[in-house]
Amino acid sequence: MGSQESLPDPPAQMHHYYSKFMRECPSGLLSLHEFKKLLDLQGLDPQGDLYIKRVFDIFDLNQDGFIDFLEFIAAINLVIRGKIDQKLKWYFKLYDADGNGCIDKKELLSIF
Repeated sequence: MGSQESLPDPPAQMHHYYSKFMRECPSGLLSLHEFKKLLDLQGLDPQGDLYIKRVFDIFDLNQDGFIDFLEFIAAINLVIRGKIDQKLKWYFKLYDADGNGCIDKKELLSIF
């Protein structure tokens, strides 16, 4: 009811996302360059480029330098349906640039 748009059933959603992913990335593997192009994030300053690379690296779960369809769906699922604690863990991972489990002063300053 109300203003909420109903979503198609899960198999239809999966097909929609798969079709869109394959249309944008026929090889089935999304590179960092294609990721930036897809999100229209080309020509950023060095700090912005670093941030986008961190986002890409976090979505690239197997760290092979590409985002495949399953990694893409995991990212979409986190953004759309993720619980607040999952999203907070993701943001923590994003800002913990050195991966030591702590956000130090330098990393905190980069957030601001």
